[in-house]
Amino acid sequence: MNTNQRLISFDLKAEMGFLKKPDINDGIYLTYNMLHKPALLGILGAIAGMKGYKENGVLPEYYERLNHLKVGIQPGEESDKGNFTKDIVSYNNSTGFASNEEGGNLIVIEQIMIKPSYRCFLLLNLDNDDEKTLYDNILSYKAEFLPYLGKNDFSAWWTDVREYDSFDKFDFSHDYKIASIFVKTEAISGYVARTMSMFSLESKKFPFLYFEKLPIDLEGKDKNGKRLYQYSYADFVYSNASFKGEMNMSKAGEFYQIDEERIIQLY
Repeated sequence: MNTNQRLISFDLKAEMGFLKKPDINDGIYLTYNMLHKPALLGILGAIAGMKGYKENGVLPEYYERLNHLKVGIQPGEESDKGNFTKDIVSYNNSTGFASNEEGGNLIVIEQIMIKPSYRCFLLLNLDNDDEKTLYDNILSYKAEFLPYLGKNDFSAWWTDVREYDSFDKFDFSHDYKIASIFVKTEAISGYVARTMSMFSLESKKFPFLYFEKLPIDLEGKDKNGKRLYQYSYADFVYSNASFKGEMNMSKAGEFYQIDEERIIQLY
């Protein structure tokens, strides 16, 4: 392992969040529930002072410089089994720039998250100048540009930065739990390790499986292989269940054990 590698985490929070889905459902702009990697890279770019979108068909500077990073994401304690409270807001845009008719009035309806929070894990190489800047700024709670959660109305901040002294790749040699969201490559329900303690009425912690299709990069391609500058997707899972050691998920990404109980996926 590179001796200048550092695994850190921080809790990203906002009063409201809007991670816009590229499709529209019945006139409503919908939000992803879970923070995804392209959105997190944008936040990291703001922290490090990198430029964003400037023109169509050109990847933003922050993405070009940070898309190689290995990240992990875990919903915060404010979530209910991974889900955040949602609300619907509507507002008028009467500037005329938002509609085809001069002086037109556009009614915008959006679904927003209330008090979303995520624990974000980053594997950084301090020999890389960009990653060293991220490391220094995150640990000192400093951002070059104001980060926001999907929309510049929803400013974001972070707390509880942690650095992990040891982190080893998990070998799937025994039953395990995964603290972060992780990529699903096959049906997993049959691999849940069902024990009596998991169904204890006293603990009230019944196992759950949360699923969401999320963007993983900005390099989607058409059937001819032409880059579309759109999201590529993967199916993700978040769960409090224990999985059987015989289920080796290594082909879905890199898994690290960060303490006696917690395993995370970095992708």
